[in-house]
Amino acid sequence: MLTVYDVIKKPLITEKAVNLKEEENMVTFAVDPRANKFLIKEAVETLFSVKVASVRTLNCKGKKKRFGRMMGKRKDWKKAIVVLAEGEKLEFV
Repeated sequence: MLTVYDVIKKPLITEKAVNLKEEENMVTFAVDPRANKFLIKEAVETLFSVKVASVRTLNCKGKKKRFGRMMGKRKDWKKAIVVLAEGEKLEFV
């Protein structure tokens, strides 16, 4: 069973994520692949004390990479885009 502390791994701070945050009031997180939308919503509301309007999830495939002479693959991971309710704000820095 996942707890709210296990669901969210880290916030994603990329150029696209920052633009979404400023323009659309959306925040992006890397989450546990076993987490569903309801667990993600509960975790964000509990940990950051904000209201969540909706959650979108994406399963991202790990890239194939070369590790020395061997070919390998990075881990698959899950991304969550959380839409905050109107009037809510979330700052990381």
